[in-house]
Amino acid sequence: MTQIPPTLPLRALFDAQHNASRAQVEVPLALRRDRLGRLRALVNAHAPALAEAVQADFGVRSPQLTEAADLFVLRAGMAQLHDQLPRWMKTQRVATPLYLLPARAHIQRQPLGVVGVIGPWNYPLQLTFGPAAAALAAGNRVMLKPSELTPHTSALMAKLVHEVFSADEFCVALGGPDVAQEFSKLPFDHLFFTGSTAVGRQVAAAAAANLTPTTLELGGKSPCVVDASCDLNDAALKIAHGKLLNAGQTCIAPDYVLLPRGREAAFEQAYTQAVARLFPTVSGNPDYAAIVSERHLARLVTLQDEARAGGARVVDVAPVAGDAGSARQMRPSLVFDPAPASRLMNEEIFGPILPVLPYDTLDDAVAFINQRPRPLALYWFGTDHAARDRLLARTVSGGVTVNDTLMHVAHEGLPFGGVGESGWGSYHGEAGFLRFTQQKPVLVQSRWAMGQLFYPPYGARFQRVMGLLKRWF
Repeated sequence: MTQIPPTLPLRALFDAQHNASRAQVEVPLALRRDRLGRLRALVNAHAPALAEAVQADFGVRSPQLTEAADLFVLRAGMAQLHDQLPRWMKTQRVATPLYLLPARAHIQRQPLGVVGVIGPWNYPLQLTFGPAAAALAAGNRVMLKPSELTPHTSALMAKLVHEVFSADEFCVALGGPDVAQEFSKLPFDHLFFTGSTAVGRQVAAAAAANLTPTTLELGGKSPCVVDASCDLNDAALKIAHGKLLNAGQTCIAPDYVLLPRGREAAFEQAYTQAVARLFPTVSGNPDYAAIVSERHLARLVTLQDEARAGGARVVDVAPVAGDAGSARQMRPSLVFDPAPASRLMNEEIFGPILPVLPYDTLDDAVAFINQRPRPLALYWFGTDHAARDRLLARTVSGGVTVNDTLMHVAHEGLPFGGVGESGWGSYHGEAGFLRFTQQKPVLVQSRWAMGQLFYPPYGARFQRVMGLLKRWF
């Protein structure tokens, strides 16, 4: 390995990776597995230290939460990459149409070259090392820019990566928004971004100057539709878990609930009981994560206060009265009937506030969802399969979990990604491998090719050949 200092300017690091990727276009299985294996070993060996770093950045976030929400999902993804990589790398044979026979065709899967990954702060391990692992498995070099809002985690990631990778294989660039802006302007072969829609627009615009293809994993307002046929207590527990995991700081958290009119009191009771079961206390509870910064907490408080001032009914559903505490642990709440024009109903919440809106018919629920940007996730609860299928057929979202929340993201056989304002491009499993792979079509012509039958001058022979072909097509 060529030892290149990771403290070089971004452009110098990129140039080193770019040159290395062009010097070694073919990346064999053994080398891909070696790189993937080094990343797996890094995560496994330093998992406790990484969880401690995440805890230091959040103020309150238990190692168990990081194990379940970051490390377990990351390990599962890397294990599948390792096991399935030989099959995914294989050249794919493609049937040749009659008019091109006896030519043969195949698709050759090759690395793109250099992949840039800009990661978020909310799941700082899974959402950075995850796409990086897929890019490495696809044979690429990787530059990673983690979030400045998790400085302890980002610094430890940079240190560990530098210890086991050459900088022209995989490197980590640290810094704030200015570094992220410079990073997104580099002429990567692919740029992968996870974060807010507003920043995603900026990243896409910067990448477009280089015609760099992008994957944007954004967010938005993911609806949770409760059908009249559901078990309300079961639904409330699963909605509370999905909403309050990481204190709501999850891109696919249920953003709001659409509830059959007249069930509001029953849902309030069921949700309150569910919160008490999951989090018997809030302030000081290590399993209930803190909001990542005072700025983010202040925004959430403002959203809730504005909704209340606009006529919404706000219900504190935490089990014990008290304030949020010094560790930014915001108390969970329900907000009934917020105004459709309120910021709460037009911005991704990213916190433990759950709006609840009644609906009269399934058509009303569908119309409400379709009047808004297409969400990253959609959740449905109930036993009426006909109603479920109608909803799924008439709405478009990045992904769906039925009778639960979040779980589709843990299925490595399902592509994960957004649509419209919730992002574009998918990863996880084979979808992630292919996202970072050039699928090169190859046609091998035969010496017995009949292509000359289609050459000019176009006379009687051409007319006879076309006449025969028209009978088949």
